[in-house]
Amino acid sequence: MLPPFDLTQYYNAATGELTSGKCVERRLSDLKGCFADASAFEARLAAENPLLYAVAAVEPGQGEGDLHYGIGVLYPGKIGNEYFMTKGHLHAWRPAAEVYIGLRGQGVMLLEDESTGDSRMEPLTSNSIIYVPGHTAHRTMNTGNEPLVYIGVYPAKAGHDYQAIAEKNFRHIVIEKSGKPTLLPRMNRSESL
Repeated sequence: MLPPFDLTQYYNAATGELTSGKCVERRLSDLKGCFADASAFEARLAAENPLLYAVAAVEPGQGEGDLHYGIGVLYPGKIGNEYFMTKGHLHAWRPAAEVYIGLRGQGVMLLEDESTGDSRMEPLTSNSIIYVPGHTAHRTMNTGNEPLVYIGVYPAKAGHDYQAIAEKNFRHIVIEKSGKPTLLPRMNRSESL
C-alpha cells in the first residue's frame, strides 16, 4: 500500500527550496561555541546576526526502513579565518549512516569518529557524494563564494544529537590558509565553548 503523502518533491538547486518540507534556519547567534575564534564571533555578532544556513527537511514516515532527507543551503562567509559552517551533529541512533550529495557550490565536510577522535576533511562540491559512516560527527563548511547547496539522506530513526557537539565540539577546525581550506587541531577545546 502506497503512503497517503506526495512521493515526489521538486527542488531549486540555486536556492535549495523544496515544494514542501519543514524549514529550519540557523543564524550566527545559533552557533555560539562552534567557532574557535570567540572574539571574532562576538565582534561579528555585535555588528549583525546573518543567516548562515537553512535546511528544508522531508520526513515522510517513521517506519522501519523509511528514509528522511533534507536539502541544505549554506551561505558563504567567514568568522575570522573560519568558514561559515553548520552546527554539526551526531545521530541520536549512533549506527545510522548518511549520504550527502553536492548540488552547487564549494565546501567541505569535517568528519570525526566518535570513539577514536580521528578527523578528516572531505570535499563537498557539485556532483560529489560523501558517505558519512555511523558513529561519526559531521559538520559542513562553505569554502566558496556562492551558496553551497546539498542533499542529505538518512534513516528515519537516525535523529540528530546536537548536544554532544555543543558539550565538547569537534577536535579539529577548518580555516582558510593560503587561500584554501586547511584542517588544524583545535588548540584549546574548552576555550571555544
